[in-house]
Amino acid sequence: MTDIDEHGRPEPPLAAGELDTLLGFLDFQRATLEWKCAGLDAAGLDSTVGKSSMTLGGMLKHLAWVEDHWFTRWLHGRPMGAPWDAADWEADRDWEWHSAAGDSPEYLRALWGEAVARSRAAVAEALADGGLDRMARHSWPDGRSVNLRWILTHMIEEYARHNGHADLVRESLDGQTGE
Repeated sequence: MTDIDEHGRPEPPLAAGELDTLLGFLDFQRATLEWKCAGLDAAGLDSTVGKSSMTLGGMLKHLAWVEDHWFTRWLHGRPMGAPWDAADWEADRDWEWHSAAGDSPEYLRALWGEAVARSRAAVAEALADGGLDRMARHSWPDGRSVNLRWILTHMIEEYARHNGHADLVRESLDGQTGE
């Protein structure tokens, strides 16, 4: 039984094994981003705070890229599909952040949601093929690689960091705050 908080987020399990704890915290962080972006139109998703150029729409697109980067490319060694494969990364290393301003809220939410769904399937596949110790198929140039445990922990950190940014942007829009 998963407890759902007042914002629709699944509470991580209080006393579970390593896998359920990691997945529980990652799902909580994903749901936090979804909550911070909920109900906003294109102008809301394209708003910034202070001198920062970060937008909630950019975060959705960036985190969709991060999901595909770690779970598709790194974990399984598969090529990343659209829209990542058509982007000119040489011309703009932050393409996903910058191009989000031209995307509709519906597209950004769907892009992120589909990336999360692919990631969940990729994790299930890796768990069936070695569990948390399953090594990623992609490696750094020096040959070192990471295991699924490392990737899940990194993803929790990635979402937690950007959820802090999302909290500031959302508060500046309509005063909505919360963890």
